[in-house]
Amino acid sequence: MFAAVPSPFGRTAASAGAYRRIGVETGVSGATPHQLVSLLFDGCIDAIAQARGALRQGDVQAKGQAIARAVRIVEEGLGAGLDLEAGGALAADLRALYAYIALRLTRANLHNDDAALAECQRLIEPVREAWSRIAGDAAPR
Repeated sequence: MFAAVPSPFGRTAASAGAYRRIGVETGVSGATPHQLVSLLFDGCIDAIAQARGALRQGDVQAKGQAIARAVRIVEEGLGAGLDLEAGGALAADLRALYAYIALRLTRANLHNDDAALAECQRLIEPVREAWSRIAGDAAPR
């Protein structure tokens, strides 16, 4: 599929498969492993923004669908792609963060809690930014 780039942050095949399963629409076939994870971050933040907009508009169905999408991205994409052996403490910390975000998203859905959605967005954005900064380090060699 694509060349494997050693990374403590995830298994490339797992990330690609999870990405396809959760239905984020994009050109996955030509993406590098690093780009796949970037797309997951972007998809998560986009889904949270959609959920917040739907919540403000009182569109319960759209809110629920957007939150469900964000949870799936966090759990099945970002969380499932972590390699706890190679990633050590950093991967374990990310797993805990992703579990917390998934829990907060679920509670936000149940309680129509925009503050919880905003919190999840604030928590994931710095991780996404850090990931984007290491793009040069993740380039295939």
